[in-house]
Amino acid sequence: MTRVLVTGGAGFVGSHVVDALLARGDDVRILDWLHPAAHAGRPGYLDRAAEFVHGDVRDGATVAAVLRDVDHVCHQAAMVGLGTDIGDIADYVAHNDLGTAVLLRELHQARFAGRLVLASSMVVYGEGRYECAEHGLVRPGPRNEADLEAGRFEPPCPACGAPLRARSVPEDAPVDPRNVYAATKCHQEHLAAAFGLQTGVPVTALRYHNVYGPRMPRDTPYAGVASIFASALAAGRAPRVFEDGGQLRDFVHVRDVARANVLALTAPAAVAGAFNVASGTPRSVGEMAAALHAASDGAAPAPVTTGEYRLGDVRHVFAAARRAAERLGFSASEPFDAGMAEFAAAALRAPAR
Repeated sequence: MTRVLVTGGAGFVGSHVVDALLARGDDVRILDWLHPAAHAGRPGYLDRAAEFVHGDVRDGATVAAVLRDVDHVCHQAAMVGLGTDIGDIADYVAHNDLGTAVLLRELHQARFAGRLVLASSMVVYGEGRYECAEHGLVRPGPRNEADLEAGRFEPPCPACGAPLRARSVPEDAPVDPRNVYAATKCHQEHLAAAFGLQTGVPVTALRYHNVYGPRMPRDTPYAGVASIFASALAAGRAPRVFEDGGQLRDFVHVRDVARANVLALTAPAAVAGAFNVASGTPRSVGEMAAALHAASDGAAPAPVTTGEYRLGDVRHVFAAARRAAERLGFSASEPFDAGMAEFAAAALRAPAR
């Protein structure tokens, strides 16, 4: 029987990975600190068939203990969120960079010879990929406040100022992290890749796009845009859609994300490298808000497009999904409308404080 350690296995994505591994008959060990900003204790949805260890991935002795007899490691533990407040930089670096470094050190000390799967994120790309009719593929810089204030949300061509067309982002696009969280996810990938080169351990970095689904946290720094909109609808409030609602993203169901992790851990041959984990179908933020509202049967007001903006937000970023399909055998299978209907009816995880 294969034994898999899932760090952060009590969390949103991690718990679904645990469920998927248990369904295969694997032996699963969870290491989770139960961060007090996200958990009030061990969550009730966590399957008792998995061994649970309450501990911090930054503690070397704890990590060394949970690595005993482990075949593969799925590293989900992280402090997540926008990371737009520079005052949070030390916490993000401690949880994400230092936590990953301690895990990698202890894997080396244990002479680990299995597979390592790392939860990464599409935020490493910054803005998505754009094409100018005259200059081809270009990389616009951060949008300026004057344009945003005037309602000019689309980034212009950096060479000629002409309008751009958004394109899907492949894994070989340059990384361009634009907030603290993004910088730590990028660093996690670099640390894990260096570890893989020096040890020969195959490392698979899964760049999650906009994940949604049951067990998503509510009203915490961990909440994504889908959770924020679902929370508003559940409270009888109209979801507030920033900018003009035309921001393009790739919304992928958490069960698909869990399946991608299982494929990376169990494929007949290890598949190293970075992979987008996404549906492959871009949708606007406004479209997602409308789908959630439709699934709520009109129990709350319709979404309101506010024109508000946040400095540092990117306009469009959505995935090229071919590499994951060809090399990992992963294609998303959860239908968007059904997934949004399920999500609208699901109870979100309440904050601990």
